[in-house]
Amino acid sequence: MNFWRLLFLEERPSIGLALFRVAAAIATGLHVFPSFFHLHEHYLAGAFRTHNTNFFTPGFLEFIAKSPDGVVILFTVLLIFSWFFFLIGLFTQASGIVMLSSLIYFYALNDFYIGSSLAWDLLLVTVYLLCLTAYPGDYFSMDALRRNRTDAYKIRRPFFIQRLLQIKIVTIFFFTALYKIYPYGNWLSDNPLYYLMLSPHEGSTKYFLLREFLVAHPLLCYWAGIFIFMMEFLLPFLLFWPRTRISAIYLGTFFHICLLLTLDVPAIFFFLFPPQLLLFIHPDAVVGWIERQRRYHQSANRRQIVYDGNCRFCIHSLAQLKIMDLFDVLKPVDFQKLEDPRILHPLLAKDAALSQLHLIEPDGTLYGGFVAFRRLCFSLPMLYPLIPIVYLPGMSVVGPFIYRWIAKNRYLFHANVTCRSNACFR
Repeated sequence: MNFWRLLFLEERPSIGLALFRVAAAIATGLHVFPSFFHLHEHYLAGAFRTHNTNFFTPGFLEFIAKSPDGVVILFTVLLIFSWFFFLIGLFTQASGIVMLSSLIYFYALNDFYIGSSLAWDLLLVTVYLLCLTAYPGDYFSMDALRRNRTDAYKIRRPFFIQRLLQIKIVTIFFFTALYKIYPYGNWLSDNPLYYLMLSPHEGSTKYFLLREFLVAHPLLCYWAGIFIFMMEFLLPFLLFWPRTRISAIYLGTFFHICLLLTLDVPAIFFFLFPPQLLLFIHPDAVVGWIERQRRYHQSANRRQIVYDGNCRFCIHSLAQLKIMDLFDVLKPVDFQKLEDPRILHPLLAKDAALSQLHLIEPDGTLYGGFVAFRRLCFSLPMLYPLIPIVYLPGMSVVGPFIYRWIAKNRYLFHANVTCRSNACFR
């Protein structure tokens, strides 16, 4: 009983699983969405279709094949919205279940235009495991903001989901290695890697820097194949052994980078497998590193975020920022408790502080409004995805306009009648 508890049920921080959810969502989008650009060729009536009878029953495939075009479009919309919700972690488990159901529908409808059936199988199994609980939404998610817990990054959960994902990837490595010593195309007695280098570029291999060199050295191809076989065979053991775990993660990541650069493989093999290797890092070690970063920043000269403590919307927004402040780099300052905000910075008058949020950098530089928010995107990991957006051409004009409108009407975002009349600070 203690063994099974240690292996599957011991509670550990779920932050690694939360980050893997993001990687799984990205892999899903890259794998499936390109096929939606030509719905009429891939899924609608008259499209050429192939079906995987090893994964689905004939009756289920026959039922799905009868779908009218309207149903196809409906599932397309469902998949896009549920995928986006799953990516940002909004109603994580429910959106994941809807996304999984939509993926199953498109896989059953036609698996020809989206890479190999193996890639589909791996994707569905991964998403299924992530939908078993709401744990993947504990952090890096809108659900974390809705729960309003500043300790969301260290919530402890039973470890069984991470363990099953670990077992899944090591099983893939192990059985891939066993397949390489199958009598047909045995890597120990033959040289399949050399023949792969001689094959046409389209559909199997890419033209990469060392391709011609490998073609000219069959013996090198043979020993490279032996190295790949040994690596795939040993990785399951190296990943579970604490002393070799980090080296095995580096080795596995390097292997998948080489795979992506040399072979025509689905994006899932790069965007899903290397992040899955990171699940072998003990979550307590991750949280311990985060705590050390937080203690360092708490003892340093932190960035000061100046807000209006009489504005409930501002207080709520600050609470959201503190949840996203993984490394505790921000020091909140309520200027309403100060005799004069210019104590913080000579240019920070009370009228300016009332009008918008301000950020004071450790070097004394003052930023306000949209520019302050843009600076925060570099400090808070959950805002990293917004960096390309806030720096789009024209955002220097549009962003401040949007921010000023929200700041001017921020009291309207709260149910308190006094706030609706902009009287919170009076």
